Amino acid sequence: MQNKTFVAVAVGLGLITLSACGSGGGTTSSADSKDVTLVSHDSWAVSKNVLADFEKKTGYKVHVLKDGDAGQAVNKAILTKDNPQGDVFFGVDNTLLSRALDNGLFQPYTAKGLDRTGAAYQLDQAKHRVTPIDYGDICVNYDKAYFSKHKLTPPQTFADLAKPEYKNLLVTENAATSSPGLGFLLGSAAQFGDNNWQGYWKKLKANGVKVVDGWEQAYYQEFSGSSEGRKAGGDRPLVVSYASSPPAEVIYAKKRPSTAPTGVSYGTCFRQIEFAGLLSNAKNPKGAEAFIDFLVSREFQEDMPLNMFVYPVVQGAKVPAEFTEYGKAAEHPETMAPGKIAANRDQWVKSWTSLVLK
Repeated sequence: MQNKTFVAVAVGLGLITLSACGSGGGTTSSADSKDVTLVSHDSWAVSKNVLADFEKKTGYKVHVLKDGDAGQAVNKAILTKDNPQGDVFFGVDNTLLSRALDNGLFQPYTAKGLDRTGAAYQLDQAKHRVTPIDYGDICVNYDKAYFSKHKLTPPQTFADLAKPEYKNLLVTENAATSSPGLGFLLGSAAQFGDNNWQGYWKKLKANGVKVVDGWEQAYYQEFSGSSEGRKAGGDRPLVVSYASSPPAEVIYAKKRPSTAPTGVSYGTCFRQIEFAGLLSNAKNPKGAEAFIDFLVSREFQEDMPLNMFVYPVVQGAKVPAEFTEYGKAAEHPETMAPGKIAANRDQWVKSWTSLVLK
């Protein structure tokens, strides 16, 4: 959840750098090696004992290359696909999936345990080039204290956000540089249709929506409801974030509150699904396959929520009590088929930029 922003990468391979972590960071894998290298975004996290259990059971040693924000990592992986930096990639989501698939980033692999994941998450079911790992909902969050103080009902739908009573209250991320910003744009397009979402954004602009580059700036600096935002003097009580943000506010509070200080406007949600894939030309495909199997294991799926604040896709995997008590996944989020995203994404972002930022 913490790093979902992305920037377009238009640099030569010589300018690409990656940060390594893990034992022997940066070790190159090979087919006869017991080293397997994961390339991911900066939000990758797993409990040490869970990863150690995988390494003990399989004999593989995992090396992690964290490569910036989600979209940045995807774009760099595409640029290096002929000589990949690793064996397996985690973190491409449905908003950018078509870009990765169209560029031949992954080779097919049917994970052991894939049959335990919900069919709705298997967006490449015919070819199995990617395996669904988690999902989350991009939604507007609100500062409960602000709305209580001003005796104002929080907005609940996309349409509500354009109403006069919410003027100058919303901060969102740039759809051209941020994954949640793009998800919010796609959600509005799904809600209002191909020909009407522009009119909606004209209303939001007239209603004082503030646009910043990425999620961290929006949530940690501009949003008055987050602990960091309060310290930074944030004055926007509405922010585009995630349905799992309220539980995070509780879990990471110095003194755990009885209720979450933030809420979710569930009528503004867009479903985001993250995938892992076996990189084309991977030097250790067998190690990559074993690691993908691990990602859909119940052990990893149940460890994942409190590390990356996303929801498991494996049926029957337990969700932490904090997720149920302080926040939940959206029951009826907006969705969009990958093919439609692929056909419209670039033009929509271009139109959005012209409409909202100029």
